[in-house]
Amino acid sequence: MSDRTTPPMQALPDGEAEIALVLHLPWEDVATLGQEAGRLAARLQRPVTLDEAVSHRLRSNRSAAHAKPAQTSPPVTPAASVSSLPPRPPAEQTRQTIDRINGTAGHESA
Repeated sequence: MSDRTTPPMQALPDGEAEIALVLHLPWEDVATLGQEAGRLAARLQRPVTLDEAVSHRLRSNRSAAHAKPAQTSPPVTPAASVSSLPPRPPAEQTRQTIDRINGTAGHESA
């Protein structure tokens, strides 16, 4: 977000909030959201919008993250020919995703 303004937020009658955002996504991410919308529409037996699919995805990821027990590192197997990197912490994944969305990925500020 280059203009650094806070998007307007609206309180909804059901106790939730609505915030409007403009995202620039790769087509692969848009296709993934379309697939998510299709799965959600099949489950709910009604058409859904991409907005609804995004909201559902965010809610399900948030509730799944709270429900997960603490993860431990996977055991290293001696037969593995390539060593795997340790998983990145969620804060680092979030920062990199935000940087990618903002178009600042790979540009470190001093």
